[in-house]
Amino acid sequence: MITILNFCLTACALVYVVIVMYLRKGWSVMPIFNAEDRLSTKKVSVLIAARNEEENIGRTIEAILNQNYPASQLELIVVDDHSTDKTAQIIQSYSTRGVKLLQLQVGDKLNSYKKYAITKAIELASGEIIVTTDADCRMGANWIRTIMAYFDKHDSYLVSSPVAYSEEKSRFERLQTLEFLYLIGLGAAGIGNGNPTTCNGANLAYRRDVFFEMGGFKGIDNLASGDDELFLHKVAERHANRIGFCKSREAIVYTDAKPDLASLISQRKRWASKSTKYKDVKVIVLGVSIWLFNLALICSLLAFLILLPNFNWWLLTAFLLKIAVEFYFMIPVLRFANRLELLKYLPFLTVIHTFYLVYIGVAGNIGTYDWKGRQVN
Repeated sequence: MITILNFCLTACALVYVVIVMYLRKGWSVMPIFNAEDRLSTKKVSVLIAARNEEENIGRTIEAILNQNYPASQLELIVVDDHSTDKTAQIIQSYSTRGVKLLQLQVGDKLNSYKKYAITKAIELASGEIIVTTDADCRMGANWIRTIMAYFDKHDSYLVSSPVAYSEEKSRFERLQTLEFLYLIGLGAAGIGNGNPTTCNGANLAYRRDVFFEMGGFKGIDNLASGDDELFLHKVAERHANRIGFCKSREAIVYTDAKPDLASLISQRKRWASKSTKYKDVKVIVLGVSIWLFNLALICSLLAFLILLPNFNWWLLTAFLLKIAVEFYFMIPVLRFANRLELLKYLPFLTVIHTFYLVYIGVAGNIGTYDWKGRQVN
């Protein structure tokens, strides 16, 4: 039994190394994008779905209104999703500066309020390009200008752009930043390899006509999550070669890490829940392969502790391979984000992430989870 387990662990480790090396190639083939003097003439509609965000929404609106982009070509629509605080009043206070407020009034009828909110906002929007972000985000003044320059240069249908945590208050939040940049890097690398797998709705842009061509969120509208990743998959089915990643520091959107473990687990379970809707075999194989490798590590560790309490070179080698290849992948990603100091946390994160990933892979696909005070599934 131990021999079989060691063989499986070795096979999974080698597959994982190949996958991460392949993804490193995808990241590396994409050059840093420089908008230079390009100034798009396209009209842009920035959409935000907000629920109980009175502490954050004002800062986000100010960042968008202060964009280095012609005001006549920039529209901001904020959808208030049944907030019980002062979110709607704060949004309304910006009406004299052109901010549009759309208030949902659908009660407790839906499982995916965010997709519904985005759909309603797109129906109202007048921009050729739709850009989605979240109510707790921050962005530099050249954010829209850079993304639009990328759209024009590459004639893109959908553009994913980087998201990063910032202003961390603890080591726990810095660990989240490292893990989140790993996820952003994986998504960018998939696009670089021509096989889009993941993106983040806090910094996602697409053509309005493409949204309607894809039927919007039809077919994925019953799932609370997936307004970003599952829509990316829909576009990739027909237009994978027109999907890009804006690899520019000017295009980064910044947000906050979760303050505690409970809120982090709830968020990640929500993200994992959409995996049941994957249709692309390559995406499924990628996710399952990574999950199985981490499961094999746990099983081998348990066998070592319970059944064979002798030194296990197979287990040690597998962990060292995992750490080494993740260093190889993360160094350029962290260099891009100007966060190389986070590398010191990588060995520790590699170990705890093994257990965390296996748990989330299971927990995210069973039961319900809390989101903004709602129980959804």
